[in-house]
Amino acid sequence: MTKLIIDCDPGVDDAVALFLAFASRDLEILAVTTVGGNVGADLTARNARIIRQIAGREDVPVHAGATRPLVREPVEADHFHGESGLGDLPVFEPDAPLAAAHAVDVIVETVMAAAPGTVTLAVTGPMTNLALAIIREPALAHRLARVVVMGGARTEGGNITPSAEYNIYADPHAAHVVFSSRCPCVVLGLDATHQVRATAGRVAAIRAAGTPAAQAAAGVIDFSNGIERDLVGGRSAPMHDPCVIAYILAPHLFTTRPCGLQVETNSALTLGHTAVEFRLADPSAATVQWVTEVDADGVFGLITERLARS
Repeated sequence: MTKLIIDCDPGVDDAVALFLAFASRDLEILAVTTVGGNVGADLTARNARIIRQIAGREDVPVHAGATRPLVREPVEADHFHGESGLGDLPVFEPDAPLAAAHAVDVIVETVMAAAPGTVTLAVTGPMTNLALAIIREPALAHRLARVVVMGGARTEGGNITPSAEYNIYADPHAAHVVFSSRCPCVVLGLDATHQVRATAGRVAAIRAAGTPAAQAAAGVIDFSNGIERDLVGGRSAPMHDPCVIAYILAPHLFTTRPCGLQVETNSALTLGHTAVEFRLADPSAATVQWVTEVDADGVFGLITERLARS
């Protein structure tokens, strides 16, 4: 059992990641924490509870966190995720409320109370909550088992500006805090997630699984494919955030390389750019592993299999 905190900003692809995590009983999900990002913080907190209710996992607490980035003004992405953040999935007020504690307090208290190296953090949105937790308790960075992050880009360029990926761009100062802390990180940037495309056959297989979670996941992926077609000119949307959970469940589906990683926080032109350096004097000392290759069929097979028995 992997002890896991999921920090997210749902978001259509965050929704699929949550469905995958909730369906995986080999994950002990200690908490879901939310942050303002793809849509405002009030909507991401509601959306996480909607996904939780559809998945039938009200046993997992959802805690709301930071409402804005550390320094910059908020940048939302509702043009990719829809006004609600969940595409055209019907939204409702969930039955179970938010848990009382703030997300940053939950991250600090949970990680510091656990044995060192036993709690993994999955981050599928801006890294504001984790950065605030590290600022509050610097020792946290070295007590985490690892942080698995969706963010950044090297060879693929950006998806929100020519050089920046959205999650890092939305709070580059938070990403700088996290990577500078030297906590152990696995980073799935656009180089990796653009390999994992929701083709018609893959979406049909998820839908055919037939469970409420599978049906809802297929629906939000259909929405993403429509956005990919209309705004980007492609046919199959990349499934960014589910790759984070898939890595935690099945790391053999991914190839990584040790790297140095720095985030641009000053340039108006390249704000949020991730400078990924593989030429290291001592690769064994690297605290960041950059994902370079993904078995996309394996990732979609994992999603389909887990949602079929959710």
